[in-house]
Amino acid sequence: MQQGIVFSPLAVSIILLGSCSINHIAIQAVSNALTGEGSSTVFTGEEDPELAGNALPFAIKMYESLLAANPRHEGLILTTGSLFVMYANAFVQGPAQILPRNQYAERERQYVRAKTFYLRGGAILYSGLDKKYPGFSTASGADPVKGYLGKMKKEDVPFLYWTAAGFLSAYSLDPFDLELGRKAPELLAYIDRAYALDPDFNRGALDEFYLLFYASMPEGMGGNKSLVDTYFQRALEKSGGRSPGPYIAYAEAVCIPAQDYATFKTYLEIAVAMDPDADPANRLVTILSQRKARYLLEEAGNFFLDAETDMDWDDAIQEVP
Repeated sequence: MQQGIVFSPLAVSIILLGSCSINHIAIQAVSNALTGEGSSTVFTGEEDPELAGNALPFAIKMYESLLAANPRHEGLILTTGSLFVMYANAFVQGPAQILPRNQYAERERQYVRAKTFYLRGGAILYSGLDKKYPGFSTASGADPVKGYLGKMKKEDVPFLYWTAAGFLSAYSLDPFDLELGRKAPELLAYIDRAYALDPDFNRGALDEFYLLFYASMPEGMGGNKSLVDTYFQRALEKSGGRSPGPYIAYAEAVCIPAQDYATFKTYLEIAVAMDPDADPANRLVTILSQRKARYLLEEAGNFFLDAETDMDWDDAIQEVP
């Protein structure tokens, strides 16, 4: 009896430790499986945007739950953070942009939601960089951050890209957010480092980023319109002409401010004519981009004085809240 009393706690401890170890191994295995090569194409390759849009919230919460149990798993951090950014862009901000003008209040409400998701994703990704490079989060400002950026490797490029995309997308929805505005030069430094490490990342994603950034940002915050055409051409080359993204980005960021309707129309028609099945891994991205291109073409009369449009301006004025 005495021996049983002495050894039972030890036996229970061994069982509990074994159970914890097995649980950790299981979580690690699931985390690896859900963030491994090819896992992202489950969504990006989907041909039905509504199916993907309805499924993504559950997927995001599932990844968040796994991340809470496995907080240092780089794959989970990257996937969870980038899914927040992608969902905000494709299924919150994107649909809000094409709401009728008389739904201004709803559009603004969705923009607030999108900004929140961008910030949540950016914060998760930022924490991943800080875990890998302790002290990174306290090195505020572009110059102090460069010391940490110099230590980063090609494997860190997705983190740098999605972190910058999340925070800058949030800023684009709320340019009066001074804190995000002050962070813009630092975020551009992330992209500069990513470009130095892997200029061909995601087949021109960084070039498309530069296109939008240099075209849209004020000169005092890093904007530089003289560089836009260079990055537009690079984005086209690296995407192999199979992505509508560069054409749509140029049409919005360059053609509308320049009131160049002819180029606007030509580039959007090229985007609409692309075959989504030509790039199966990015089928969903192509379909959603083409929806936006069609909307821009249909609403050209709102952007250009000389657009070919049948818009009734009396009706348009009455629709404004």
